[in-house]
Amino acid sequence: MKMRKRTPLLSKYWLIILAVLCVGLLLLSAFTDGKAAGPLRGVANYTIVPMQTALNKAGVWLSDVTQNFETLEEVKQKNEELQSRVDELTIEKNNLQQQRAELERLRELYKLDLHYSEYEKIGAHVIANNGSNWFSSFVIDKGENDGIKTDMNVMAGSGLVGIVTKTGPNWAEVRSIIDDASNISAMALSTSDICIVRGDLTLMKDGRIKFEKLPKSDVEIEVGEQIVTSYTSSKYVQGILIGYISEINDDANNLTRSGYLTPVVDFEHLQEVLVITQRKSDMIEE
Repeated sequence: MKMRKRTPLLSKYWLIILAVLCVGLLLLSAFTDGKAAGPLRGVANYTIVPMQTALNKAGVWLSDVTQNFETLEEVKQKNEELQSRVDELTIEKNNLQQQRAELERLRELYKLDLHYSEYEKIGAHVIANNGSNWFSSFVIDKGENDGIKTDMNVMAGSGLVGIVTKTGPNWAEVRSIIDDASNISAMALSTSDICIVRGDLTLMKDGRIKFEKLPKSDVEIEVGEQIVTSYTSSKYVQGILIGYISEINDDANNLTRSGYLTPVVDFEHLQEVLVITQRKSDMIEE
């Protein structure tokens, strides 16, 4: 037990002795001429000089690590600033693309407005649809407060979209010509022969609308013929383009013809429309 108590005490003394010796060697190194030689100088060369060299290297290494850390922080900050700028430019680009697309749609509506200048119209935005991929029925942001009434015709793209079926103070519901409940009196533009255009959502996957009961006549009607709303329609004003004949066939009775139209409206991406504020029924009364 006594030996265990003395051992730490002896170690402490040896540490004190070595510390004093190191201090003495440092002082000797500082006050000794560089050309002097001797055993103490040799001891200093083998002890103090290596320690100083190691300390210098350690200091240089710590300095490099600190500089590298500061450089990494600067690079990280610059990357964050650049990423923020990239995000801002991406948002600006998306906004410009949306504005350009909207401008193109408004140009189409403007051309449509000029083409049917004999009718008074009001513009509206589509704010909801029936939840499907096709706008067979949808809601616009104009209603009774804007003069919208039921049976008013709605246009977009290059022609007829549908008809107003319900109205509220600041909204209106539109049934499009592709809806299964749609049934339009139409005619071939070149001959004025009357036909019926019926809505059928199952045909829209092929981009077609069905027409039927077109009388056979001496004038041959071919693919590409324009089909417009007829003068006999009770709800649709005359002469609004519905589509172009893409297929036509003789019926079994050999008296009429039927086939399919390619509509002039994109019923998958409706966003803005024109509502004709003159109703066919009001025109008939006048």
